[in-house]
Amino acid sequence: MIQDMTPGTEEQLKKEMTTAYLGIDPTADSLHIGHLVGVMMLRHFQRSGHKPIALIGGATGMIGDPSGKSQERVLIDEPRLRHNQECIKKQLEKFLDFNSKAENAAELVNNYDWMKDFTFLDFIRNVGKLITVNYMMSKDSVKRRFTGENGADGMSFTEFSYQLLQGYDFVYLNSHKNCKLQLGGADQWGNITTGTEMIRKVTGNEAFALTCPLITKADGKKFGKTESGNVWLDKRYTSPYKFYQFWLNVSDEDAEKYIKIFTSLPHEEIDALIQEQKEAPHLRPLQKRLAKEITIMVHSEEDYNAAVEASNILFGNATSDALKKLDEETLLSVFEGVPQFEVSLEEIKQGVKVAELFTEKAAIFPSKGELRKLVQGGGVSVNKEKLADFDTTIDSASLLNNKYILVQKGKKNYFLLICK
Repeated sequence: MIQDMTPGTEEQLKKEMTTAYLGIDPTADSLHIGHLVGVMMLRHFQRSGHKPIALIGGATGMIGDPSGKSQERVLIDEPRLRHNQECIKKQLEKFLDFNSKAENAAELVNNYDWMKDFTFLDFIRNVGKLITVNYMMSKDSVKRRFTGENGADGMSFTEFSYQLLQGYDFVYLNSHKNCKLQLGGADQWGNITTGTEMIRKVTGNEAFALTCPLITKADGKKFGKTESGNVWLDKRYTSPYKFYQFWLNVSDEDAEKYIKIFTSLPHEEIDALIQEQKEAPHLRPLQKRLAKEITIMVHSEEDYNAAVEASNILFGNATSDALKKLDEETLLSVFEGVPQFEVSLEEIKQGVKVAELFTEKAAIFPSKGELRKLVQGGGVSVNKEKLADFDTTIDSASLLNNKYILVQKGKKNYFLLICK
């Protein structure tokens, strides 16, 4: 998990309990899995006896970090910022212990609290003079924007000042919280070392930097993105089922890498799982264990069990009871992408013959003859129960969540009827 660190970092960590901080961008009211690498670093630090500080970048979030970006970001206001901070803290509590009486209890701080009363004159006089423009221009993230690489559209003074603000955070935490180490992704190296340089100039105190590699997928694509966007930790944006499926579907190569980063399993257990995977890759032991550990950590054991049960409905031999237990959101997640037909709820309540419902009202079968043949061969199921009789009537007793009927043709073809 380590990309770079300044000389002396390891010695410092062996010497004493060290306070380390990681900045988190508060532009949304949920973290996504791209944030998890840094959060896992904080978790490791706390478990090793060090003190983690999660810094919500309220002030810096209002400006936008140019690192890895080619355009300026949309700025956020204070009410939105405070809301986002509260939501993020709830998520962090699943990884870090904020309530411990121990010396190394985690803390959450927001740089808006010490930046909001800073006047512009005070800032440029007291902070701006610490770093030369030449030094700031030498950073890769700045250089790329100035030279217009990757379609970059230049850089405003606002964004140019970002590294001064982030550097000052480190100075502030070093002075007020005896924080000696800043953590971040590899793209943050320039901003973090600006902070160590400022501390050296202001107080001469020791300060260290440690970055983790930016996680990529084996195919080179960006980690944590799917066709529908980010994979969020908040179930309002990514359901536990979809979250579980994301980890279950990573490649073997990625699973081997991710299980070391995103779980707290011991080396021996991970090595045994890697060996199992080599011997029986079709059983996907690595992906299953990775998906289990991380779904329980981010959501709960109950959510994990529900996700497994939901997966079995689509890919296994689940019963109609399991299907009936699914809430509407999970049901729609599981059957996302299957053909859907809208039918009249009123007609269903009055009762409709299968032959009419599945051919005329919803074109699942091209003809009644084909439907009859498949029913006789045991090839049609309604809500995971085999349809025994071609003359069966479907009524409101067949509705899932008072609204849906699941039809299965053969083993793998599903259709969802939505009754409105």
